[in-house]
Amino acid sequence: MQAVEIATPGGPEQLRLTTRPVPKPGDGEVLIRVAAAGINRPDVVQRQGHYPPPPGASDLPGLEVAGTVVALGPNAAGVKLGDEVTALLSGGGYAEYATAAAPLCLPVPAGLSMVEAAALPETYFTVWTNLFERGGCKAGDDVLIHGGTSGIGTTAIQLAKAMGARVFATAGTHAKARFCEEIGAVRGIDYRTEDFVEIVKNATNDKGVDVILDMVASTYVQRNIEAAAVDGRIVVIAILGGARAEIMMNKIMMKRLTLTGSTLRPRSVAQKAMVAEGVKRNVWPLLAARRVRPIIHATFPLAQAADGHRLMESSNHIGKIMLTVA
Repeated sequence: MQAVEIATPGGPEQLRLTTRPVPKPGDGEVLIRVAAAGINRPDVVQRQGHYPPPPGASDLPGLEVAGTVVALGPNAAGVKLGDEVTALLSGGGYAEYATAAAPLCLPVPAGLSMVEAAALPETYFTVWTNLFERGGCKAGDDVLIHGGTSGIGTTAIQLAKAMGARVFATAGTHAKARFCEEIGAVRGIDYRTEDFVEIVKNATNDKGVDVILDMVASTYVQRNIEAAAVDGRIVVIAILGGARAEIMMNKIMMKRLTLTGSTLRPRSVAQKAMVAEGVKRNVWPLLAARRVRPIIHATFPLAQAADGHRLMESSNHIGKIMLTVA
């Protein structure tokens, strides 16, 4: 099969088309003929040499795909040959075939293309487990989403609104801030020219927001604490601004805040399967009803994965960047 591998850690030019053997599904796994795959920020970090795949995972990048099940491994349950599925992977998605744990395969939602379906697992699993399971987002909450026009951000805005929350979102330009409002935020905030702490405090009569989903970390952590309401929850899912943060613990104590975070890729299949079940039960009906949708910015052929990475690193995109494979 054709696949895209990381020749050596470095820039996008290190992604190269190669030929690999078609993988064989192991115990509890299926083999998927890939139609489309998502490009995500962890793929970029892996390519740079800072995010190695977990033990036993493919060294190929790619954490989400959509396609057709063409082979079943021993004890693979809940999926049958010929099923069209979208699947969360631990790696290996930049290829014509990929293996996936059967419990992490979900049916392609009715009315969605394969490209749209492939845009779902990494972002929707991440948002569900962090914003709703860890962050406890619920109807009536005020929510702040950082990186509002990223794949994660566009997903989080739509899901939080669909669940009855009032959403604020930061983005890097005026136009991107307005796009956040188009998809459901009550206020998009251009973080380059506006102070998100001041804006959310004013908009909530100085209460602050109940839940914050943060992919920046670093200097944002203390500002998140300032922006949070009493009993607020701050969930960190990435460290794009840096891993170190200096914070005032007295503010956490006085406001009774929860500061937490998580990663998805290293979790066990059983742990991810619990997330998958929550997503299928709570989010798939919203997709079927067209109340939420994956926002696709651009697609590239598999052989042009490097161009997709360049676009992601430029931050000149809104929503997801995808690879077409079949």
